[in-house]
Amino acid sequence: MKYTGVIAGAGLAVVLFSSGVYAHTSSKAAEEETKAEIAVISLDLSQDLSENHFYIEQADIGQTDMEQASEEEYQTAENDAIPSAGAGDVLENIEEETGDTVQSSDMDESSDDTTEPEPSDESTEPESSEVQDELGLSAGAGAVFEQAGEEAQDNAVQAMNIEVPEDTEPETHWGYTNLGIAHVDNHLNIRQEPNENGKLIGKLPKDAACEILEIDENGWAHIKSGKVDGYCSTEFLYLGDAAVARGHEVASMIAIVNTQTLKVRGEPNTDSIVITLIPQEEELEVVEIMDNGWIKFLLDDEEAYVSGDYVDVEERLEKAVTLTELMYGQGVSNVRVDLVQYAKQFVGNPYVWGGASLTNGTDCSGFTMSIYKKYGVSLPHHAASQAQMGTKVDISSAQPGDLVFYAKNGSINHVAIYIGNGQVIHASSPKTGIKISSWNYRTPACIRRYLSN
Repeated sequence: MKYTGVIAGAGLAVVLFSSGVYAHTSSKAAEEETKAEIAVISLDLSQDLSENHFYIEQADIGQTDMEQASEEEYQTAENDAIPSAGAGDVLENIEEETGDTVQSSDMDESSDDTTEPEPSDESTEPESSEVQDELGLSAGAGAVFEQAGEEAQDNAVQAMNIEVPEDTEPETHWGYTNLGIAHVDNHLNIRQEPNENGKLIGKLPKDAACEILEIDENGWAHIKSGKVDGYCSTEFLYLGDAAVARGHEVASMIAIVNTQTLKVRGEPNTDSIVITLIPQEEELEVVEIMDNGWIKFLLDDEEAYVSGDYVDVEERLEKAVTLTELMYGQGVSNVRVDLVQYAKQFVGNPYVWGGASLTNGTDCSGFTMSIYKKYGVSLPHHAASQAQMGTKVDISSAQPGDLVFYAKNGSINHVAIYIGNGQVIHASSPKTGIKISSWNYRTPACIRRYLSN
């Protein structure tokens, strides 16, 4: 039969294993200094399996060590010495194509913890696995070595302490992950739909920032800025690296009031007179942080000072302003609603001292004068003079279209239009132009009415 010799040899090896011939024990016979002679099987794989020959040789086994027999004690078909299999060692790694002789390495047996290798079902060489199945042999030292090698490799990988980087948050600039900045002379219209006929819902002032949510195939960007969520053309936006570069050029330092009411002074010390009071969370345009800790800022078109102990300073870009139509209660005339909507369309246009152009530049009194002129009311180009006209009202009964005046050292020096919901619109400063603020962003001096109900 084809594998008769092989099976016979394998059977003999199994008998020897089961009878404990290879196991080192502490029996009296083992303790004797005499050496036991055992048969060691050498499998000659140099020929075809059908012509394999088995050779039984003699090897001396000492009490603690297996001694390798000399080359003269081995006889092979080709005079090549083949090391004998050690205790529990079964030859593996059969060459698939060349048929070259495969040698197993000798294993040193310790005197106290010699164990027989456990079988393994895993095989890396299909042909060798098939031969083992036919021979009826269990996996020997080769499989154990292979498993040990894999474990060593796993341990080496763990020892390298390789860390998988965690997902990092996207880089942000001034709170924006995909920054866009208005690239216009005055302001950029934000519409409800991505086309020029879309309803106007907000304005992005010059150099104001937005988050780019998406850009469609027609070049319209879906943006969000402040409370405004709408669309504008990318033709009028700085994008990508250009937006970041522009942001570094135009970003402003903002001081946010963190106390209930903050005193504004004409000089950076507590001995200076109080110009006005500013409520909590109001934002001030920082001009300079003084060495003594005081903050110089723009109070409309004039410089003023507050203590740095009561503000939080941060760098910021301007945001869009909403043009959502206001809902007024009963008793508000259509002319007031129309006046407010008319004034709001100029948000973002420039401030120019002494100017009266709603598009090319105006100061605070020039703005109110030009707005009221459209509705048949003639006002002088001077805030203090306008405060002498009309009818005085208190804030609890103020209506959209009334004028709110502010003072410095008791003298009126600024004016704004009340637009409802606690807000005013005004030509504030060269930095911000026409903008919307809370009605008490500074302490109002008085409120005057010029339109009948």
